[in-house]
Amino acid sequence: MKKWIALVALLGVFSIMTAACGSDDETSSFKQCEAGETDGDLAFYNWTEYMDPDLITAFQDEYGVTVTEDFYPSNEEMVAKVQVGNSGYDMVVPSDYMVSILIEEGLIQPVQDAAVPNKGNVDALFANPPYDPGAEYSAAYQWGTTGIGIDIGVTGADIPHTWGLLFDADLAEQYGLSGKISLLDDPRETMGAALKYLGYSLNSTSDDELAEAEAVIKDAVSRVAAFDSDQYSELVVSGETIVGHGYSGNFLWDFEEGESEYDYFVPEEGGTVWVDNMAVVSDAPHPCTAFAFMNFLLDAENGAQLTNFNWYASPNGAALPFIDQEVLDNPIIYPPDQSKLEYIADTGDFEINFTDALTRARS
Repeated sequence: MKKWIALVALLGVFSIMTAACGSDDETSSFKQCEAGETDGDLAFYNWTEYMDPDLITAFQDEYGVTVTEDFYPSNEEMVAKVQVGNSGYDMVVPSDYMVSILIEEGLIQPVQDAAVPNKGNVDALFANPPYDPGAEYSAAYQWGTTGIGIDIGVTGADIPHTWGLLFDADLAEQYGLSGKISLLDDPRETMGAALKYLGYSLNSTSDDELAEAEAVIKDAVSRVAAFDSDQYSELVVSGETIVGHGYSGNFLWDFEEGESEYDYFVPEEGGTVWVDNMAVVSDAPHPCTAFAFMNFLLDAENGAQLTNFNWYASPNGAALPFIDQEVLDNPIIYPPDQSKLEYIADTGDFEINFTDALTRARS
């Protein structure tokens, strides 16, 4: 449990954001659902390789519906699809900072407690998150870190644990990384990595600091093989890259299939801790099926199965007894020291600056 206590300390450093909670009137403006009720097939919009197909099959068999799962590489792409309206999607899996944006823009609806009784299984550490006080609009799905995965069979194990492996020309030359680097195709994560490399907060709203980070990425572009949020770990394992920027679980998953030696770490300068969440789209065609699926995934054994499949940490406290011990003991999945980690926060009107800066740096 000390892993969870460590996260409490991290959560404590963030101010609780003011957000509109779902009033009775607002909740009642949506179709009301009961536990286990379905109202059609489910259109699920999710990150790549993040869902156990066996859980999809089990849900379909239990409820007699079909689940269609589409994938997105970044929060921004998901929001762009939902923003236009009538996207056809019922459930999305936004990261922490994006939940508050979706709430503000009225793009997701309050979670109906009557339809999701298993929401009580969410650990207390995730039940009142700063991006959605009281978890009125979301239910935690998985959490983890963003860092660096590297083929140490090529570089050797004695490498510095720094973002400089992605951004420093001298280190790229020293370890033969030029042309063998990948960065996430995600403005907040990639700009955030450059900001942390420079010693700044990844939530900086300083134009000068963001300009410095943009310059760092622009300088690195000639050494970058790909900006990729889907196959970054596979690129390392296949040998197309040596080092990649990405999410903890994906690297662990693909490293099992590789034939070299690999490592994953959050650089010494610090990095991102994130919580992904389940949310039902405001104009979801089948909201009751979406809430039924949310409740299904929050079941203790199903929650454990999800973590045992994708090797991301579970926010489902009831699932802990069912999670494989090797997963619980893995410091990459449940990092014991989170003192240098930050959530990506909603920076309001400044958000567009991150997107514009990455676009300019890549051009």
